Amino acid sequence: MHLLDRGAAPACLTHYHHGHHQWSNGVPTGPEKSQIWACLDAMQLGRCAYCEATLVPDDKHIEHFRQRSRHPAGTFDWSNLFGSCNRTNSCGKHKDSCGPYNHAHLIKPDQDDPDDYFVFVSDGTIALRAGLSPSRKERAVETLRIFNLDASHGALRQMRRLAAMGYLQTAEEFMQFAQEFDESEWLPLLDQELAATAHLPFVTVIRHALLGSRTP
Repeated sequence: MHLLDRGAAPACLTHYHHGHHQWSNGVPTGPEKSQIWACLDAMQLGRCAYCEATLVPDDKHIEHFRQRSRHPAGTFDWSNLFGSCNRTNSCGKHKDSCGPYNHAHLIKPDQDDPDDYFVFVSDGTIALRAGLSPSRKERAVETLRIFNLDASHGALRQMRRLAAMGYLQTAEEFMQFAQEFDESEWLPLLDQELAATAHLPFVTVIRHALLGSRTP
């Protein structure tokens, strides 16, 4: 999970309003859903908003951050929509099976920077940032629980670990550079590496592994 930059709403959403329309088969239409997906993909680069796995056709859904059943007014609200994978043991579908919870206790990745709450460790686990206030710690713990992003034996841990593995040697090299050279000599190379990996699935664990080289 990482901070997302939400662009302008797809024009088709202006055709629908809560109280007059319901999100169901045929609403939005197929072409309109394609338009929504184009905007979601531009924001998420084709990755799940929560776990960061690549979204593939027929194995993804348009996700209402606040469920329609509990917040019907947000049914056609662009700020309430994300693209999620179809895993039932994590992400959007897991959230919708968790029962009542306070949505304000969740980290919303187009408003909150998950980097302020989490460290994605190269072994695939997710650690809480040190020094979180009680309220921020509550949000971090609740987000991991509701989206089940760090299950002890979950597949996501293994996928994140595998994603990070290919960059651990590079991270070690940058850590060595940090000890031996002035930052101005190696930081541009690190920035290039970060830019080159920005489109990848599970980018946050890769980025956190590489940024270990900047830890004092």
